[in-house]
Parts: sequence; C-alpha cells; structure tokens
Amino acid sequence: MERYANLGGDSGVAAYACRPDEIRLRFVDRPTIYVYTRRHPGMAHVREMQRLAKAGRGLATYINQHVRDDYDHAIE
Repeated sequence: MERYANLGGDSGVAAYACRPDEIRLRFVDRPTIYVYTRRHPGMAHVREMQRLAKAGRGLATYINQHVRDDYDHAIE
C-alpha cells in the first residue's frame, strides 16, 4: 500500500492501493483494509476515489459524502 499524501492535513485515510477495478484503503484509526470495487460502490465511485487518492486531497471527504460503508469487503 502507498501512504496517502494527506495534503489537507486532516484526513482519516492512512494508505491506499489502486488496482484496475478496485481501491483498497486503510484508515488511520484501524488496521482493517477496506476494499471498494465495481460491485460496491461501483466503478464511477472507484475511479473518483482513485483519482483523489493519487492527488492526495479530498478522499476522506468524498468517502464520507458519497460511499460511507458501501465497500465490497474488509480484510482484517
């Protein structure tokens, strides 16, 4: 996983990994990895989350506003 740049300075996202049809996220307050895919929450959201992850800004806000707990599965 790649460390999230957190250019805004207050993100809850710690790290991410982009794959062709998914994004995996680890948040700062838990070791669990959350996997967002074409099934949940859908490719439009996955693509936008990938873009924001690479930009290093706005990812946590996007998650809170658009997908919340609509992830495909979690890896403990």
